[in-house]
Amino acid sequence: MAKREKLQKTNAMRELDSAGLAYTVHTYEVDESDLSGTHVASVLGQDPDCVFKTLVTATPEGGHVVCCIPVAEELDLKRAAAAAGEKSLSMLHVRDLLATTGYVRGGCSPVGMKKRFPTLIDETAQLFDTIMISGGRRGVQIEITPDDLGTYCAATFADICRATDASV
Repeated sequence: MAKREKLQKTNAMRELDSAGLAYTVHTYEVDESDLSGTHVASVLGQDPDCVFKTLVTATPEGGHVVCCIPVAEELDLKRAAAAAGEKSLSMLHVRDLLATTGYVRGGCSPVGMKKRFPTLIDETAQLFDTIMISGGRRGVQIEITPDDLGTYCAATFADICRATDASV
């Protein structure tokens, strides 16, 4: 019988450990043909409303703002810019993600980036006892309280998702 492979810690896990914050690691088999967050939520048997994706945006001056939103939602760049105190925001091109954050698409976490950036978390995170974010590698998710994540990232909780027809 093969010995179970030990999970190698990611930068996100090491930083949360150093901060003394509690979290739970969830792993799943990566499907390279579907890196969507809704697929991850489904594979893990989680409500997509409590599984958050990490999106990185660029400011007109060349800065960056990290945005965490539920995986089934879309980021409203105008709302996010207003919440961040910026004139506007644009999505960071995927080709620049690794150089900017140290993470690849599908494995980007708000914790453990090369540099700390201003961070926004959609306010719906506060409706849950815990939420899930990327663990810093494809196939790894971290379950953490929204308050611990917000405090660690010095994040602002704000309404940053695009309004749906039902909520207009």
